[in-house]
Amino acid sequence: MKITDVQGFTVELPAYQFYSSDQKQSFREWTLVKVSTDADIYGYAMCPRGAIARDVVHRIIKPLAVGENALLKEKLWQKMWHVDRSEQIPNYTFSMLDICLWDITAKAAGMPLYQLLGGTRDKIPAYASTVCYRDIAEFLDVADQSKARGFHGLKLHAFQDARKDAKLALALRAHVGDDYPLMYDASGIYSYADAVYLGRALEEAGFAWFEEPMNENSISSYKRLCDELTIPILAGEMSQGKHYNAADFIVSGAADIIRVNVRNKGGFTGALRIAHFADSLRMNAEVHGGELIQLQLALAIPNTSMLESIIYSNPIVNDEPIDAEGYAHAPEHLGIGYDPEWLKHLEATSIAWV
Repeated sequence: MKITDVQGFTVELPAYQFYSSDQKQSFREWTLVKVSTDADIYGYAMCPRGAIARDVVHRIIKPLAVGENALLKEKLWQKMWHVDRSEQIPNYTFSMLDICLWDITAKAAGMPLYQLLGGTRDKIPAYASTVCYRDIAEFLDVADQSKARGFHGLKLHAFQDARKDAKLALALRAHVGDDYPLMYDASGIYSYADAVYLGRALEEAGFAWFEEPMNENSISSYKRLCDELTIPILAGEMSQGKHYNAADFIVSGAADIIRVNVRNKGGFTGALRIAHFADSLRMNAEVHGGELIQLQLALAIPNTSMLESIIYSNPIVNDEPIDAEGYAHAPEHLGIGYDPEWLKHLEATSIAWV
């Protein structure tokens, strides 16, 4: 099955802000990547950014991929690594081709992708992942709504102030009781000293994990933090180096739980390497985000506990297909599961393309 074309269609999609009390929606550019084959099977990937993604599609991926066998995913993944040496391709664009090829492979096999990847379940519990709200009282209200909605836990993106976030953590635990899973995501904002301070409060409040407490460029700082705190440290979400870097976090003792993300970690090929390596050490690889690509991965691997699902605004809004019991189910369409009519709409309404 030969690749005949690679295209990128940039579209505007609604966005929301994590760290602002202003919940008005703005628009953000995404690029729909489409790989065509001579078997009339098409693979798709969604990539954040517009001009950057289009440049990578046109200048790197298309010349590299056209004429190649679409089923030889590992070959093309290794070719991308060879180009990456000099190009320093952003994580979120490196993965585009691999995601498309896995979509093609699953469609050719007549299967949803999670089954092709191994398949460990057809539904997974979801936890609510917040934006930043105005004050502690609003966070408590949002927690009540999340529990009522059926979510199996709550993760905070909060004030990005260690003292305020410590007070929030303790107040939230007292409000929801001892049995409801709580997690905290710092998005890499803290110094080592502030991470220790907040980590102590999270330990007292019985949080399940402390995610990306510091910038992930310093593995040694994460090793110190893991040694200092008892709360599990979840790391590796935004770090460069894909599976190589994730392995360094793990073997250095710089993460108790590893983060895995299809888009940031080299597509499904890279993400599976991370998940399987972590599993061999009896470590969880928690999947980041609730998009279809992340859902397919979460349904495929055994060592992720829940699916992240973003909630925003108040009353809370959640655009992802979570049922009344708080579970995300396998999509009905083959491959990654994108709705064909939605894909046609994106192509037709694109604002730029290559």
